[in-house]
Amino acid sequence: MITAFIFFIHLYFSLLVFTKKWQNEGLSSGFTNLALIGILFAVGWSITGIFAKLLMEPVGFGIYFDRDTFSLTLLSISEYFFYKMYYKDTFFIEADKEIQ
Repeated sequence: MITAFIFFIHLYFSLLVFTKKWQNEGLSSGFTNLALIGILFAVGWSITGIFAKLLMEPVGFGIYFDRDTFSLTLLSISEYFFYKMYYKDTFFIEADKEIQ
């Protein structure tokens, strides 16, 4: 269940970025950002899977939080900080800017 929720959040974020970039910069920019998110997800999940394998057994912390879920959680936390920095100008409005 947690794994499905993490996949849903990644899908939602990918569609949100695609739509925002498509509207502001064009269709090719939307697909480029979609590819970036997909590649970072695949490579990041592989890397965090290695760390999870070093830290715990396949059963993990129980039926709902196994090793794969742990690696996806590590990936989501690291992606949050990366995407917050990378898409800062796209989604976040600074306090001193006026909304038109």
